[in-house]
Amino acid sequence: MKLNLERIASIFAAILFLQTLYFKFSGASESIDIFSKLGVEPYGRIGSGILELIVSVLLLFRKTSLLGAILGIVIILGAITSHVLIIGIEVQNDKGLLFGLALLVLVACGTSVYLQRGKLVGIINSYRRGNP
Repeated sequence: MKLNLERIASIFAAILFLQTLYFKFSGASESIDIFSKLGVEPYGRIGSGILELIVSVLLLFRKTSLLGAILGIVIILGAITSHVLIIGIEVQNDKGLLFGLALLVLVACGTSVYLQRGKLVGIINSYRRGNP
Protein backbone atom coordinates (compact mmCIF):
# COMPACT_ATOMS: atom_id res chain seq x y z
CA MET A 1 0.00 0.00 0.00
CA LYS A 2 2.81 2.40 0.95
CA LEU A 3 4.55 1.79 -2.38
CA ASN A 4 1.33 2.38 -4.31
CA LEU A 5 0.69 5.65 -2.47
CA GLU A 6 4.24 6.80 -3.22
CA ARG A 7 3.76 5.97 -6.92
CA ILE A 8 0.44 7.81 -7.00
CA ALA A 9 1.94 10.89 -5.31
CA SER A 10 4.99 10.93 -7.60
CA ILE A 11 3.01 10.44 -10.79
CA PHE A 12 0.44 13.04 -9.72
CA ALA A 13 3.22 15.59 -9.10
CA ALA A 14 4.82 14.72 -12.46
CA ILE A 15 1.52 15.23 -14.27
CA LEU A 16 1.00 18.62 -12.62
CA PHE A 17 4.53 19.70 -13.54
CA LEU A 18 4.11 18.41 -17.11
CA GLN A 19 0.81 20.18 -17.72
CA THR A 20 2.44 23.57 -17.13
CA LEU A 21 5.13 22.95 -19.75
CA TYR A 22 2.86 23.70 -22.67
CA PHE A 23 2.19 27.18 -21.29
CA LYS A 24 5.85 27.84 -20.54
CA PHE A 25 7.25 26.57 -23.83
CA SER A 26 4.50 28.00 -26.05
CA GLY A 27 4.87 31.48 -24.56
CA ALA A 28 1.32 31.70 -23.23
CA SER A 29 0.41 35.21 -22.08
CA GLU A 30 -0.10 34.02 -18.50
CA SER A 31 3.42 32.58 -18.31
CA ILE A 32 4.96 35.63 -19.94
CA ASP A 33 3.11 37.86 -17.47
CA ILE A 34 4.33 35.84 -14.47
CA PHE A 35 7.96 35.74 -15.51
CA SER A 36 7.90 39.40 -16.59
CA LYS A 37 6.76 40.35 -13.08
CA LEU A 38 9.70 38.34 -11.75
CA GLY A 39 12.06 40.10 -14.19
CA VAL A 40 13.33 36.87 -15.75
CA GLU A 41 11.33 36.60 -18.98
CA PRO A 42 12.09 34.63 -21.20
CA TYR A 43 15.09 32.84 -19.69
CA GLY A 44 13.41 32.11 -16.35
CA ARG A 45 10.32 30.75 -18.08
CA ILE A 46 12.25 28.46 -20.41
CA GLY A 47 14.81 27.48 -17.72
CA SER A 48 12.16 26.61 -15.17
CA GLY A 49 10.31 24.62 -17.84
CA ILE A 50 13.43 22.58 -18.57
CA LEU A 51 13.99 21.93 -14.86
CA GLU A 52 10.36 20.91 -14.38
CA LEU A 53 10.62 18.53 -17.34
CA ILE A 54 13.68 16.89 -15.76
CA VAL A 55 11.92 16.64 -12.39
CA SER A 56 8.85 15.12 -14.07
CA VAL A 57 10.92 12.41 -15.70
CA LEU A 58 12.69 11.67 -12.40
CA LEU A 59 9.33 11.41 -10.62
CA LEU A 60 7.98 8.89 -13.11
CA PHE A 61 10.57 6.22 -12.36
CA ARG A 62 10.66 4.41 -9.03
CA LYS A 63 14.48 4.45 -8.82
CA THR A 64 14.70 8.23 -9.27
CA SER A 65 11.44 9.41 -7.74
CA LEU A 66 13.05 10.37 -4.41
CA LEU A 67 15.49 12.71 -6.17
CA GLY A 68 12.67 14.04 -8.34
CA ALA A 69 10.47 14.70 -5.31
CA ILE A 70 13.25 16.53 -3.44
CA LEU A 71 14.05 18.68 -6.48
CA GLY A 72 10.32 19.20 -7.04
CA ILE A 73 9.96 20.54 -3.50
CA VAL A 74 12.80 23.00 -4.07
CA ILE A 75 11.34 24.22 -7.37
CA ILE A 76 7.79 24.50 -6.10
CA LEU A 77 8.84 26.33 -2.93
CA GLY A 78 10.41 28.91 -5.23
CA ALA A 79 7.14 29.20 -7.14
CA ILE A 80 5.07 29.49 -3.97
CA THR A 81 7.43 32.11 -2.53
CA SER A 82 7.23 34.07 -5.79
CA HIS A 83 3.43 33.98 -5.65
CA VAL A 84 3.31 35.14 -2.04
CA LEU A 85 5.95 37.86 -2.27
CA ILE A 86 5.84 39.18 -5.86
CA ILE A 87 3.22 37.81 -8.24
CA GLY A 88 0.25 37.49 -5.93
CA ILE A 89 -2.00 34.54 -5.22
CA GLU A 90 -4.32 35.34 -8.14
CA VAL A 91 -2.82 35.59 -11.62
CA GLN A 92 -4.90 37.06 -14.44
CA ASN A 93 -8.18 36.40 -12.61
CA ASP A 94 -7.50 32.67 -12.15
CA LYS A 95 -8.94 32.81 -8.61
CA GLY A 96 -5.71 31.35 -7.22
CA LEU A 97 -5.75 28.21 -9.39
CA LEU A 98 -2.01 28.28 -10.17
CA PHE A 99 -1.19 28.88 -6.53
CA GLY A 100 -3.48 26.01 -5.49
CA LEU A 101 -1.84 23.69 -8.02
CA ALA A 102 1.58 24.65 -6.65
CA LEU A 103 0.39 23.71 -3.16
CA LEU A 104 -0.86 20.36 -4.50
CA VAL A 105 2.55 19.70 -6.08
CA LEU A 106 4.22 20.52 -2.76
CA VAL A 107 1.96 18.08 -0.91
CA ALA A 108 2.47 15.35 -3.52
CA CYS A 109 6.27 15.73 -3.55
CA GLY A 110 6.33 15.93 0.25
CA THR A 111 4.26 12.75 0.47
CA SER A 112 6.65 10.98 -1.89
CA VAL A 113 9.69 12.03 0.15
CA TYR A 114 7.99 11.07 3.42
CA LEU A 115 7.07 7.63 2.12
CA GLN A 116 10.64 7.11 0.89
CA ARG A 117 12.30 8.45 4.04
CA GLY A 118 13.82 5.03 4.74
CA LYS A 119 15.68 5.19 1.44
CA LEU A 120 16.79 8.75 2.25
CA VAL A 121 18.08 7.71 5.69
CA GLY A 122 19.97 4.83 4.05
CA ILE A 123 21.63 7.22 1.59
CA ILE A 124 22.62 9.63 4.37
CA ASN A 125 24.02 6.82 6.52
CA SER A 126 25.95 5.46 3.57
CA TYR A 127 27.65 8.83 3.06
CA ARG A 128 28.42 9.10 6.77
CA ARG A 129 30.19 5.73 6.61
CA GLY A 130 32.11 6.88 3.54
CA ASN A 131 30.38 4.49 1.13
CA PRO A 132 28.68 6.74 -1.43
